[in-house]
Amino acid sequence: MNEVYHIPAMLQETIEGLRIKPQGVYVDVTFGGGGHSRAIMATIEQLSAQQGSAQNTENTKAKLYSFDQDLDAFQAEQRRAEQNEGQVLYGNPRWQFVHSNFRYLRNWMDYYGVKQIDGLLADLGVSFHHFDCPERGFSFRFSAPLDMRMNQTAKVTAAHIINTYAEEELARIFWLYGELKNGRGIAKNICRARNNKAIERTEELVSIVLGRSVENLMNAQADANGCIELNIPSDKKKDLARLFQALRIEVNDEMGALREMLIAARDLLQSGGRIAILTYHSLEDRLVKNFLRSGNLEGTIEKDFYGNILTPFEVIEKGLTASDEEVERNPRSRSAKLRIAEKK
Repeated sequence: MNEVYHIPAMLQETIEGLRIKPQGVYVDVTFGGGGHSRAIMATIEQLSAQQGSAQNTENTKAKLYSFDQDLDAFQAEQRRAEQNEGQVLYGNPRWQFVHSNFRYLRNWMDYYGVKQIDGLLADLGVSFHHFDCPERGFSFRFSAPLDMRMNQTAKVTAAHIINTYAEEELARIFWLYGELKNGRGIAKNICRARNNKAIERTEELVSIVLGRSVENLMNAQADANGCIELNIPSDKKKDLARLFQALRIEVNDEMGALREMLIAARDLLQSGGRIAILTYHSLEDRLVKNFLRSGNLEGTIEKDFYGNILTPFEVIEKGLTASDEEVERNPRSRSAKLRIAEKK
C-alpha cells in the first residue's frame, strides 16, 4: 500500500504567491512529502522551457534547497524515484536536499555559498506521515511509545518531558502551546501517576487524562500491521489533540526554531523576494503575522521622523484560508492560514 506522506494545503495559492522566477534560488524549509518542492521545481522548469533554457539544467542558475530534519522524508523521495512515481526531485541537479532543522537555515546557505534567495516557503503543519505512523507517537489515536521527535536522533522525547518536568512547567506548556484550560489539573494528575510508574506510552498518558484504565482504552483489535487504535470518546479528542500538540512543540522546540528561521529568512531574501508561510495554530500564526508586519520578533512597529512605518516587508497576503472545496478534499487544511510578504 502506498502511503500518502502529506497533502499540502493551498498549494496553488502558495506557489502563485511566491511569484517564481526561472533563474531564482528558492528554499522550502519544510520538505515533508515534497508537494510544495515539486510544485516549485515544476514551475521553474516550465518557465525555463518557455525561455528556451530547459535543455541544459546544469548551466542554469535556478536552485531549490529543501530542508527536513526527518530522514524519512528524503527516503520517501528516494522511493518515488526508484518506483518512477510521477515527478521526482531525487537526481535533479537543480535540487538539493538538506537534512537539518530549518533553524540552521543561515548556516546551510553559507555552506552552499548562497548569499541571497528569491523565495522561501514554510508549511508549519505536521505531515500526515507523522500522525499516521503509530510508532512515532505523534497521535493520541494509537498505542505507541511517547516519542514525537521530528529528528529521530534527538535526545528529548515526549516521555522525557512527561516524566521529568516539574508540575508548574508542564502546566505552562499545556497552556502556552495547547491553550488547555484544564492544563493545571492534567499536570497534577500526571505528576501523581508518575510517582508510581514512569509514563512511557500514549495509552498511559491518555488513561491519566481521561481517568480510564489502559485496558479500557485498548479494547480494539490490532490491525494487520499490529497497530492498536485506542477507543477514545469523540468529545475528548479536542483536548487530547491540544495536549499532544503542546508536547510536540516542546519536544521539537518548534517556536524557538521558527524564530531563528524567520530572522535568517529576512536577512537572506533579496529585494523583491517573497516569503510564504502556512500556519496551523494561533501561537505560531501570531508570531508570523507580527514578524511579517514589523520585521522583528517582538512585533514592534517602528516609524521614521515623519510617521512612516519602517519595515523590511510588504505584506501581500494577510491570512488566506482554504476554500470549502479544499477542506472537503483535505480536512486537515481547515486550520491552515497562508501569509505572504515581499522583501522591500
